[in-house]
Amino acid sequence: MAVSKAKKKEILENLKNITSKSNSLVFVNFHGLGVSNTTSMRKGLRDNKVGYVVAKKTLIKKTFEDAKFSGELPELTGEIAIAYGDDQIAPAREIYNFQKKSKDGLTILGGVFDGKFIGKEAMMGIATIPPLQTLYGQFVNLINSPIQGLVIALDSIAGQKQG
Repeated sequence: MAVSKAKKKEILENLKNITSKSNSLVFVNFHGLGVSNTTSMRKGLRDNKVGYVVAKKTLIKKTFEDAKFSGELPELTGEIAIAYGDDQIAPAREIYNFQKKSKDGLTILGGVFDGKFIGKEAMMGIATIPPLQTLYGQFVNLINSPIQGLVIALDSIAGQKQG
């Protein structure tokens, strides 16, 4: 179905608004993704404060013509959607997690991170970064490990002296 000029203009304005306000964008090819999977993915994205918008490639390309991002726009193949959010890592991580579950029909093509266009491989690397709370836990465990080892050693020495 053809989209009217007024509707295209509205979509273009929405895309420009999204690109100017979001900290991170992920380009997603969703060809072959079923309706039930799409619905559950959108719900999961909403729960994690990640937006998801589908648009024509020509409108997406037109949006980024005026954008001040460095690098080159990745090749957009298939049916394209943009996942976006205020958190720099959440859009990529949430799409990646759903991609692992669905096995087919969803592919990360690249995105915008830190004001630069990045390709598929770099965006996949960003997607595998654990959430901030997990990183905090790993950091605390790393700091605690030598202290815990020292306490165990001292306890063992004290046990030998008493026995």
